[in-house]
This record gives sequence, structure tokens and C-alpha cells, in this order.
Amino acid sequence: MAPTGRRTGLPEHPSAPTDAVWRAAVPHLARRRFFTVAAAAATLAFGTGLPARGAMAAPQLDAARITEDPFTLGVASGDPLPDSVVLWTRLAPTPYEPDGGLGQQRIAVQWEVALDEWFAIVVRDGVALAYPEYGHSVHVDVKGLDPGTPYYYRFRTGAWISPVGRTHTAPDTGTPVASLRLAAVACQAYHDGYYTAYRHLANEDVDLVFHLGDYLYEYSVNSAGGERGYADGTLPDVFNRETMTLADYRMRYALYKTDADLRAAHATHPFVVTWDDHETENNYAGPFDENGSPPEQFLLRRAAAYRAYWENQPLRSAQLPQGPDARLYRRLHWGTLAQFDLLDTRQYRSDQAYGDRPHVPGPESDDPARTLTGAEQERWLIDGWHDSGALWNVMPQQVLFSQRNFDVTNPPKVSMDAWDGYRASRNRVVAGAKAAGLANWLVLTGDVHVSYALDIKDDFDDPASRNLGTELACTSITSGKDGAARLPNWESHLRANPHMKFYDGRRGYLRVRLDRTRAEADFRTIPAVSTPGAPVTTAASFVTEVGNPGLTPA
Repeated sequence: MAPTGRRTGLPEHPSAPTDAVWRAAVPHLARRRFFTVAAAAATLAFGTGLPARGAMAAPQLDAARITEDPFTLGVASGDPLPDSVVLWTRLAPTPYEPDGGLGQQRIAVQWEVALDEWFAIVVRDGVALAYPEYGHSVHVDVKGLDPGTPYYYRFRTGAWISPVGRTHTAPDTGTPVASLRLAAVACQAYHDGYYTAYRHLANEDVDLVFHLGDYLYEYSVNSAGGERGYADGTLPDVFNRETMTLADYRMRYALYKTDADLRAAHATHPFVVTWDDHETENNYAGPFDENGSPPEQFLLRRAAAYRAYWENQPLRSAQLPQGPDARLYRRLHWGTLAQFDLLDTRQYRSDQAYGDRPHVPGPESDDPARTLTGAEQERWLIDGWHDSGALWNVMPQQVLFSQRNFDVTNPPKVSMDAWDGYRASRNRVVAGAKAAGLANWLVLTGDVHVSYALDIKDDFDDPASRNLGTELACTSITSGKDGAARLPNWESHLRANPHMKFYDGRRGYLRVRLDRTRAEADFRTIPAVSTPGAPVTTAASFVTEVGNPGLTPA
């Protein structure tokens, strides 16, 4: 048993990042000669709500004066390492207000980690400060834990105690782990339906949940909650507009996290998260939004969105944004069984080719200089494969990696927003995987609002070419509304893509079991999200064997 210790939440000094935020803004803004350095710094500081340098620290609120439950947004854990895990909560007694009802005061929050759900054996505890500059969020990187061990955790402030969360650490990196159970989720537009899939996921026996993007949608939500069909006036008008400011994004996360099914999934399983586009704005690419806004304007919005994302997820201080930039791509391990290389395919990408419309690949999209990951992340990914000692190399990421032809014409149109629109970038990654000798390469994908099972081919235009790996695309939690098992393009889609072994248009999630002989994938679907309480079933199951890439029905 690890000894009891005390640690404070991170970061400890809310004003410390300010200079770094300003420095991070300068290359974006000065490079384009939009502002002077001073104007850029001042504008970015205003846009992200950071305290001015040297400002007096916020006064501390006596937690005994909090008269309403501050844990309305639940608890979460994430990014487990062999000796640590991140614990998260955010205080918001009135979550639909910009400050959560706590004003500009900092609040002391106690936390505990125990071996049992009754907290009879507490192994770690401490006090963190919830700062207004960080939306009164709490991120505790609890260290000194034992590897491969389940734990329970909770928070306390004043007379209030949070719900209990369950988490666990990863096995030691060199441990020959026998198996791992994971789930993958994506795309949870609140206004498109109920989070029934999360309630079922909370009851699954999995070790990790990967959220592959679109945790939040920037679109307006009316007072009836869209497809949820609440009584008119249930939700305040503050949500009936697109998110633009830091306050907008904070309140939109609060709306999503007040959903009981989402809170249940977070409290039950550690999450490993990455973003896609809607956490900021639809189909943005680097500093460019879909509406052609001046980059200096969009970068302010991106800074606000990135800040709110960090505030509302179980992430370490290493992922804390510096202005409009954040290092979200990162690597985790599960003994010698699996290495996870989590990507960010939004922040560093070249602008979409051909106006971001479905298009036949051509000189614009195939320009060798184009990138989906940025050069630094691409090198990091491939170098990590060369150094990997894991049996499975898993690449959780956002947009479809495999070729996906939209029709059977020759040549067919493809998506300019997915890897098909960045074929030179994909070719470099594939070449890196081959050079590293990846024998068991598994790509996990979100974004598409349908379930896909695909073989990653050496040559997608030659069905007889060898399989290099497997791609599993999870469907959405709600986005796209109810969906259907067979969408209108079901038959033509499969015919146009021989490497596509499964296609289903219902909502749900992906469940995968990895062991030392094979990977088993279950596509878990529900018939409707327009009404709560739908049952979950397994639509299809597939297997890919160690050393023999290629999907076969289970």
C-alpha cells in the first residue's frame, strides 16, 4: 500500500501562465502582421479571461458559505500512468451561469483516494484550490499510486461531498499484461438526442474509454434541448446561440455535463480524451475557420475553446493551453500489451483542399507539403513506433484514416476533411509504420457518425494488396440523431470500398478487447436517441489476429 500523502491541485499559480500565453500568441499574430506584439498580448489576454500579470490573487471564499451543491458537473479521471492518474471536478452550484455561481473567488477543495468505495482505507489525500481563472475546475495529478490497481476518489468542500468516482492506474510499462478492455466514443451533440449510450457504457467492464472528439458542439441549443424535446423554456436562452467566448464554452460544457448518463460514464471509467473540430468550430484547420474569418480573430476564439476544453477534462498541466496552442497529442502504455499514440489532427493541419467539398483527389489535395498532423507530431508518432516494445500499437485519432470512396465512379470523390484529403501525409505515416515494422497496428477513429470496420491496405486501389493494419470507427453517441442500420448509401458504399467490412448508421460506441493473440471488436448500438432508455445490442463483432492483420467476423 502506498503511504498517505498530500498534494495540491495543478496549476498552483493562476497568473503564472500569462507571459507564456502572450508569447504563444505572438508567432501566430506577428507572423501575419495583424497586430503589434503588445496589442496581440493584450487582446489574447482579454479573449481568454486570464488575470493580468501582477494582479492581486482572488480572495478565498469560505466554503461553509456555499449553500447549493457545487458538484453538479460530476467527477472524472483520466490518463492513467503506472503510478498516477488525473482526478477532475469543477465547482458550479448554478452551472448555467458564466461563473457557476461562485463569482471571482478561489475555493479550497479536499480530495481523497482510497482502496475501497467506503473510504475506510485512504491512501492519498490533499487540498486543491479551484481558481476562477480556470472556471473553478480542479485537476489533481495524484502520484505515488501502485500500478495496475483500482482506486476510488471523491472531493469535498464545505458541507458538500462529491459523488464517488472509480479509476485505476496502468500496469507497469514492462509488465506482460494478458488483456485489456477499452471503449471508444465520439460525437455527442446534446441537441441531437439523449446520452443513453453512456448509461450502457457505465455498466460495461472496461479499463479505459477513449473519447475521439466532438465532446462539445458549438451550435445553438434551444430551450427544448433540440431532439430531446423538453418542455419549452426548460433551458435558458443563453444556450440558444453559437459558442464564441470563453464564458459561452464554459456554460456549454456545463450543459453537457449536467447530463446524468454522461456523468455516470465519467465516474465509472477513466477517460483518455482528444478533440476534433466542434469543441472549437466545425471543420476548422489550424488558424482557419470554415467562414473565412481573419485568422487573428479565429485564434482568439480557438484560445477560448482550448482553455474551456482543458478546464472541463481530466488532463494534466502539460496539456494546459498557452493562448491558442495546446500540446494534446501524447503517448500512454498498458504494460507490454499496448502503446497508445493519441493524435491531434486539427490544430496543425493544412487548410482543406478544394473548398472542403467532396472532390476527386488532385494536385491541390495531393501537394506533398500538405499535412494533417504537422511535421513535429508526425516525427513524434513515427519515432515512437520505432521505439515501441508493445505488442499492439493503437492510434486513437479523429478523422477516417483509410480511403473512403463516396461513389463507384472512376475516379471517385472523397472527403477533403479526412486523411483522403491529405494523401501525402497519410503516405508518410504508412511508410513510417512499415519502416517501424508494426505487425499489429490498430487505428481508432471518430467523426463519421457511423460504425466502420476497415482493413488498412498497402494500396487501397488494389483489393488484393496486403493488409497493414485495422481501422475501427466508432459511431456517434447522438450526433446525426437516431440513424438507421442501413443508410440509403449502404450498398453502394460497401461496393465502392472493398476493404470496408462493416457499415452501420445507428448510434452507440465501440468495445474492444486486446490480448496476446487477437483483438475482438464489438459494435454496440442503440435503436434511438430521440427518446431515453433504448436498449443496447451488439450489431456485429470482428476479430483481427496478432501477426495477421485483416478483419474476420467473430
